[in-house]
Amino acid sequence: MSAPASAAVAFLFDLDGTLIDSVYQHVLAWREATQAAGIELPVWRIHRQIGMSGGLMLNALLRETGRPVSKKEAEHIQAVHAKAFAEQASSLRILPGAQELLDTLAAEGVAHAIATSGRLHNARHALKLLKLHHDVPIVTRDDVRFAKPDPDLFLAAGQRLNVPMSRCVIVGDSVWDLLAARRAFGLGIGLLSGGYGREELERAGAYRVYQDPAELLRHLDEVGVRLDRRGE
Repeated sequence: MSAPASAAVAFLFDLDGTLIDSVYQHVLAWREATQAAGIELPVWRIHRQIGMSGGLMLNALLRETGRPVSKKEAEHIQAVHAKAFAEQASSLRILPGAQELLDTLAAEGVAHAIATSGRLHNARHALKLLKLHHDVPIVTRDDVRFAKPDPDLFLAAGQRLNVPMSRCVIVGDSVWDLLAARRAFGLGIGLLSGGYGREELERAGAYRVYQDPAELLRHLDEVGVRLDRRGE
């Protein structure tokens, strides 16, 4: 989906925990992967890093254990995570209101894109649950040099839409999404559907925080989308 630079607003969406209920499947997959490598980490510590790129997340987790891990071991851990996550794919669900939100934006001609820290082979499990318009850009970790909390994913998504970042609303569920949004100079919107708290998301830079995509859909006017043209 493309839009002229003069478009009023465009939406850039994170995927896991924002549109798809998949955060805890990732957590369990990371736990299985680290345990397979002989690394014991509490589940809550793993959850706190979800939203980062896999490599950064693994570095952050292993820093807490004080155990050095070779590049080969790290690659093996990520491969085990991918396999464990794929085995849980049947339990993934669309978050309340997510499809309706995307459908509404498409119907109103509001440009939007997906920008996820996951690589395509992981993200495909979630993406296939969504009915995306054929020209909605999808940016994954494979497309950029650095993933969140770097801004590269969102910058690439904005470029594909041909919309300046100052007119992009970036929707995510983690503090890493919102940090990346701030670094991209976009307007950050937080969702509670990934397990982070309202205050955490606000401190990370969220302009507004909503429960899930359904609540965001009911409050689109608060982020500059006029569905009722009589309100212009």
